[in-house]
Amino acid sequence: MTTILYRKQNNIAYVTINREESLNCFNYQTLHELKEVTDSISLDSEVKVVIFTGAGDKSFSAGADLKERKTLNETEVRRNVKEIRDVFNGIASLPQPTIAAVNGYALGGGFELMIACDFSIAAEGVKMGLTETSWAIIPGAGGTQRLPRLVGEMKAKELIFTARRFTAEEGLDLGVVLKVVKKENLLVTCEQLAFNIMKNGPVAITQAKYAITQGMNTDLHTGLAIESKAYELTIPTEDRMEALHAFSEKRDPIFTGN
Repeated sequence: MTTILYRKQNNIAYVTINREESLNCFNYQTLHELKEVTDSISLDSEVKVVIFTGAGDKSFSAGADLKERKTLNETEVRRNVKEIRDVFNGIASLPQPTIAAVNGYALGGGFELMIACDFSIAAEGVKMGLTETSWAIIPGAGGTQRLPRLVGEMKAKELIFTARRFTAEEGLDLGVVLKVVKKENLLVTCEQLAFNIMKNGPVAITQAKYAITQGMNTDLHTGLAIESKAYELTIPTEDRMEALHAFSEKRDPIFTGN
């Protein structure tokens, strides 16, 4: 049985972690398959937005598969930690906007996947958090770096040092969740966000994501230079002229990504 389900519809890629019986935890096979899907999406120009979620309605992902981890020697543990870090870095680097549809527990590596995405929309009451220190390890898939950038250094230290679980509603207040919705409305809310993004110029979306993501990891002066180069790539596009023509003709633009 494949551990990752993948389908495309209306230019949206749906990636589902398919280990419901294990709370969608990440074993090595799951990470390997998730990497293959992510690599494929990164080269697929038909995909405009990616939605990640977990199978079933109990868990987005509860993180590393601890039953598997118990059987691994130290070399294999290092292999798995490198794999999950590489996979999540690949997801964070996707040129397309990414949305985590958090349908249940988002703990440990599951939470790290959530914050590797551009947006997180969660079902009411979902529990989330970086719980690794309670297992005598630390977040190893970007959590110690991405969380402080989202919530500030002090709050990130509190959450990581205490391994405290918190609700989606608190996540909304902290800024790690964009919206909290009823579970039955989760996917349609994610899709509505995707459609609101896809109605705009594809090249502009890609370059805006690049400029924001790269600029947040540097100083303002360098970030402005990154923005300037990203803007430059939108100037020769047919879509930029289409937007101007549509405005003058009082109609909606038809963007092609060219």
